[in-house]
Amino acid sequence: MNRTRARQLGISPGRLPPGPLNAITDVAGVRVGHVTLNEGDGSRAVRTGVTAILPHEGNPYRQKVMAAVHTVNGYGKAIGFEQVRELGQIESPIGLTNTASVGLVADGLIAWTMKHNPQARSVNVVVGECNDGYLNDIRGQHVRREHVWQAVEAAAPGPVAEGNVGAGTGMRCFGFKGGVGTASRRLEGGQGGFTVGGLVVANFGQRELLRVDGVPVGRHLADWTGAPPEPGISVDEGSIMMVVATDAPLTSRQLLRVAKRAGLGLARTGTAGGHQSGDFVIAFSTANRTPLVTRRLTRHVEALVETGEALNSLFQAAVEAIEEAILNALCMAETTIGRDGHVVHALPLEVVARKLARGQHCE
Repeated sequence: MNRTRARQLGISPGRLPPGPLNAITDVAGVRVGHVTLNEGDGSRAVRTGVTAILPHEGNPYRQKVMAAVHTVNGYGKAIGFEQVRELGQIESPIGLTNTASVGLVADGLIAWTMKHNPQARSVNVVVGECNDGYLNDIRGQHVRREHVWQAVEAAAPGPVAEGNVGAGTGMRCFGFKGGVGTASRRLEGGQGGFTVGGLVVANFGQRELLRVDGVPVGRHLADWTGAPPEPGISVDEGSIMMVVATDAPLTSRQLLRVAKRAGLGLARTGTAGGHQSGDFVIAFSTANRTPLVTRRLTRHVEALVETGEALNSLFQAAVEAIEEAILNALCMAETTIGRDGHVVHALPLEVVARKLARGQHCE
């Protein structure tokens, strides 16, 4: 069976409808760019890359967006989170890559921001990572400044490439090939008509724990002869970066509440957040941009009233978008041969489809 997104297999987690693209770019202005590095074999096999997310079509340093970050489990090497926690803003593209390239991507984002903002003397770039060292020559640190710039400059609205692309090139998930996945949800007009989009770099999980739309298919794939688990990837560890975007007018405090719900979407896929799994959430709103320079002493900020169904629906949307984004990463990723001949097989979609057809009988 050809690689396809979860919905093409009849998988539609939750109750809220997706946006037209079922991607983080359904949030107007959000753009995503990838640079994929896939070359060589043996001990020097390169299976990595960088993914850039821009919160709007303008200059993020000059027009900052409200934001929040949340740590589900802190086994990771994020950059820029402390200032986001302090000021509640993001002022750069968001960079995602592998563990050993976090500093290199930060360097690239700083240089890009300085180039486009001659007045800048300080910038807080935001970078997250997952470890792709099983498939990638991670010690070689193959991501360079030019790759970061290419990813930022390539960032575009519209459909988002998934699976073995960008930061997801060398990732694995639930004992299968992982990578980049995205999804979105739309609220009804009575709930504000807002959109919530999620994007993940999925690199976590133990195969037998995998749940697809509530069905425990992983226990039936634990010893699947078509792709036995590779040695060393049989425990619940790894990492996931989760990015949540919305056009709802939320304060940084409210965005933190939304970010925490992303962890519930992660849990719905079956993981318990293993000891060595770095699980992080970055959430931002495209409303209420903050200009770099203003002569005003005060400003008016629109914020969602925390009564009624709108906020609850945003919480639900974040949960569902992250859950489906993870499933899309699994469904779109392809079998990969990487460093030292290591193989990580793609999730067998035919087998999953059969198990889902039986529904709760899988229990």
